Amino acid sequence: MSKVDPDCRYLKSHEWARKNADGSITIGISDHAQSALGDLVFVELPAVGKALSAGASCAVVESVKAASDVYSPVSGVVNSVNSALTDSPEIINSDAYDAGWMFTVTPSQTDEFDALLDAKTYEAGLES
Repeated sequence: MSKVDPDCRYLKSHEWARKNADGSITIGISDHAQSALGDLVFVELPAVGKALSAGASCAVVESVKAASDVYSPVSGVVNSVNSALTDSPEIINSDAYDAGWMFTVTPSQTDEFDALLDAKTYEAGLES
């Protein structure tokens, strides 16, 4: 069974979003997604300063099995990236919700975060 972080919101495409105290939102892929992909060998992160639209492809994760797009759960501007993933993408496999975060966004529309799936709803979708 995949781990689901109760403090995160989710997209059906298995990205997670966590609201930070400063109002920014940290984004990554879920434990379920990293498990389905297998050992990650490459991560392409969005550039700091890039404007993202909710639901649009913004990053790529590649495993020995396949490459997969990562979609932004919210609209906003990228304000930081987890550069450790460039040299060690496998961090996502070992710690998808903490050390394996991918990037942070300053959201431009606060209601988008609230519209994401809560952990309970996301987990129920995994089980069905």
